Amino acid sequence: MVRGGVPGAAIAILRDGRVDSVAGYGVRIAGQAAPVGPNTLFSVGSVSKVATAALCLKLVALGHLDLDRSVDHWLKRWRIPAAPAGDSADITLRMLLSHTAGFNVHGFQDIAPDAPMPTLIQTLDGAAPAINKPLVRIDPAGTRLRYSGGGYVIVQAVIEDVLGVPLGAAAARYLFAPLGMTRSRFDAAPAADTADIAHAHDGDGKAVALPRGWQSFPELAPSGLWTSAGDLARLVLALGASYRTPGGFLPQELAVDMMTVVSPGPFGLGPRLAGEGAARIFHHGGANDSYKAYIEGNLATGDGLVILTNGANGDVLGDEIRNAVSDALSWPGDWSVQTGPIAAARLFESFLGSYNRRADQNRTLAGLLDLTFSAESLEITRSAEGLQMTARGNSRALVAVTSNRFVVPDSYIPAGTLQLSFHRGADRSVRELTVIGGGGVLIFDRA
Repeated sequence: MVRGGVPGAAIAILRDGRVDSVAGYGVRIAGQAAPVGPNTLFSVGSVSKVATAALCLKLVALGHLDLDRSVDHWLKRWRIPAAPAGDSADITLRMLLSHTAGFNVHGFQDIAPDAPMPTLIQTLDGAAPAINKPLVRIDPAGTRLRYSGGGYVIVQAVIEDVLGVPLGAAAARYLFAPLGMTRSRFDAAPAADTADIAHAHDGDGKAVALPRGWQSFPELAPSGLWTSAGDLARLVLALGASYRTPGGFLPQELAVDMMTVVSPGPFGLGPRLAGEGAARIFHHGGANDSYKAYIEGNLATGDGLVILTNGANGDVLGDEIRNAVSDALSWPGDWSVQTGPIAAARLFESFLGSYNRRADQNRTLAGLLDLTFSAESLEITRSAEGLQMTARGNSRALVAVTSNRFVVPDSYIPAGTLQLSFHRGADRSVRELTVIGGGGVLIFDRA
């Protein structure tokens, strides 16, 4: 926490389908005697999407919504924009929840405490005071993973138009109350006198968004949830329990649907999915400017984790916490790769050169990499320590796992490890490499 300038963190550890512990560390406000506790409120960024998805699926279970019907059926204040040429598919909640609807607007900027906040319709239209682009369709529906916080604003519009109440009121009735999430709320800007709330801090651990102490997040469904570690633990447990057994918060069949990948990406209906067998998990991260969050639930065992932080470097801290918990509890499938010395320095010379991303690769096989690894070309060169990869102007060290496979230690793949594998033929030439991570594969051809 000191190294990353993160003043406070709250952690919940789940074991065997129950809350094992919830604890706070550090302070809510840097330099003050304001300890973080199990009920301290944090902004959780895109973890909001999992709560929104859970609410949406509850409404499906109650008969208010349908996952596979055109959302224009319910929208009253806004209409779905025209599709790209040749696309006649309807936009459905299944597409929006899994980021396969083809919309732009990846995420939203935090808004300063004294700045005006846009309405939902202004956000969708990209009209002032909104500072995002208008929401438009840029891919044929259902054909590509394109993470879209803007798509979740459409989900919010659907929920509000169907129920006739704001998202916060709908969540309070159908999600928070049934699960006992007493501290949780969708709130663009909690009041300045809100009790037990974590304040925002920059990468040096200095307070920002003054004088109130936190930014505004008017895009509620994708990024406007304020909650505690204890409350989020209840949500993770409820979703996992619904998946494993009937009679839970969601009908089991619907929970299984939620936790099944929607091709061509790694998302189910809300969460990301990763791992196999006993290591199968659902997870999601959240990253507003000054708050970083992470949740994870093991679908087989009921183990899991919630991490909330109030510093800009909280995601780096969260990775360390996640690794420590996984090691301490011997969780399966922590996706780390153990390396050792490889006496193949002369062989490495054959890997040097430029590689170009092969065109028109299968996006289902690319999976998460189609979204997170956007480089069109790679350069493999020598460094003082061995090999390095340069992509989009950034150079990263490669560490050998085998004589032809390398790990990229400082690249981030959620619940995964980025690796490069060089393919050497019978003539000893290397004509291609594959980038591997998060269950996806991309091919690069040597120039």
